[in-house]
Order: sequence, then C-alpha cells, then structure tokens
Amino acid sequence: MKQPANLCAAYNSVARNIGKRVKVKTNQGRNRFDVAEGVIRETYPCVFLVELEPVLSEEAGKTMSFSYTDVLTKDVELVLC
Repeated sequence: MKQPANLCAAYNSVARNIGKRVKVKTNQGRNRFDVAEGVIRETYPCVFLVELEPVLSEEAGKTMSFSYTDVLTKDVELVLC
C-alpha cells in the first residue's frame, strides 16, 4: 500500500483493503523486523486487526492489532499480497 500522508488517509487505506491478504513487517527496534502474512479483518477508530495465516506463520490463528499511527511512523509496513 502507498504510504499515507495523515491519519485519515491511513484509516481509509486500511479500510479499503478489509478482507485482503497483506504482508506485515513490524519494526522491533535495533534493526530487528518481524514479517508475517495475514488478512485484515476489522477496522476500528484507533486500531485495525490482522488475523495471521495458519500455514505461513508460527503464530497460527492469532490476531494482531496495530494503530494507524504505527503505519504513519513506519513502525508497521503493509504490503498487499
């Protein structure tokens, strides 16, 4: 997905892709990154939920939540699969 310019654009960008598979790259600090694939399940005013794929991830069936500010600050990067 394209990097949004503000919080409203980040929300709209995620909301348009509900139900689509995404690759989530999260910055854990000190040049450490976690990569997982999943499906965007729900959006809320402050956060959105990504359900991880059972086959592709060690954390099968788990749901992760991210805030839109994480997307803006590039702590979380979403790439459509």
